[in-house]
Amino acid sequence: MNILLTGGAGYIGSHTAVVLMQEGHEVIIFDNFSNSKRSVLNRLEKITGKLIVCIDGDIRNRSLVKQTLQYYKIDAVLHFAGLKAVGESSEDPLAYYDNNVAGTISLLMAMKSCSVKILIFSSSATVYGVPHYLPIDEKHPTDPESPYGKTKLQIEQILSDLAKSDSSWRIFALRYFNPVGAHESGLIGEDPNGTPNNLMPYISQVAYGILDKLKIYGNDYDTPDGTGVRDYIHVMDLAEGHLAALDYVGNHNEAFSVMNLGTGNGCSVLELVNLYEYEASKKIPYEISARRTGDIAACYANPEMAFLKMGWKSKKTLREMCFDSWRWASTSLQKHKD
Repeated sequence: MNILLTGGAGYIGSHTAVVLMQEGHEVIIFDNFSNSKRSVLNRLEKITGKLIVCIDGDIRNRSLVKQTLQYYKIDAVLHFAGLKAVGESSEDPLAYYDNNVAGTISLLMAMKSCSVKILIFSSSATVYGVPHYLPIDEKHPTDPESPYGKTKLQIEQILSDLAKSDSSWRIFALRYFNPVGAHESGLIGEDPNGTPNNLMPYISQVAYGILDKLKIYGNDYDTPDGTGVRDYIHVMDLAEGHLAALDYVGNHNEAFSVMNLGTGNGCSVLELVNLYEYEASKKIPYEISARRTGDIAACYANPEMAFLKMGWKSKKTLREMCFDSWRWASTSLQKHKD
């Protein structure tokens, strides 16, 4: 298949590009590089041994999206493009609604005009909000607290309405839990601009000596060690989940589906710190701070539907996630010191 990856130079998109290309698909990346780097393209070529086709553009540029869909005879779109920082979304909600929601509408309009009706959407477990029960399955109520989470849920609602209006669409919304880790080559991984918003890259920068210490927000939660518990999933398992979803929509007549991608296991902040210290042979200094507004004690997935429907389940361990993150960090972070 000819597959367009919006935001394909980003963290999850780039790892998914590797999996798709190794499976024999033709991949075209569409990215505005607002939170990704062009150097990823050369690294993808080293990993895959194939030339990477990339369109430098914004999904809100509907005419460019349409032109790309037509020129490359696109069969399916994997939609990763979107702003994704929870805190930033509260500070600048208009940017998030414009980029995420309006951008997706622009993409869908272009797809509709070109009769491209297969879409895998990068959603998030943030759509669930504060857990009513654990583990979280797809029937759990949705009540996101941040503008970021609300944009993801609004997009899901738009996709559902679109599928109801035209049953020839094949749309899959994948609700990620907490992606971490990196490709085994050490050539690509999570490389945020500025101070990391996510835990694993922050730990990596502390381990490498870029940042002095990790700040742990709260150690008085109702969890085994008092720190927050999350469902961390290796980014390569997540990439394999997209391949499974693409295969699924090609063989089933469901116009719209949602599905969790997680491990089903919770890991606390302190557990992750201890594992990372072991795998990296580095000490991770940390301090305990007050809880942040909106943080919750625990959140982890019930991933059974993904296995029952797609035959997919996570394979990699937390130790592998930490080891692969450190391998990537130890090769990529030197630039921050230079």
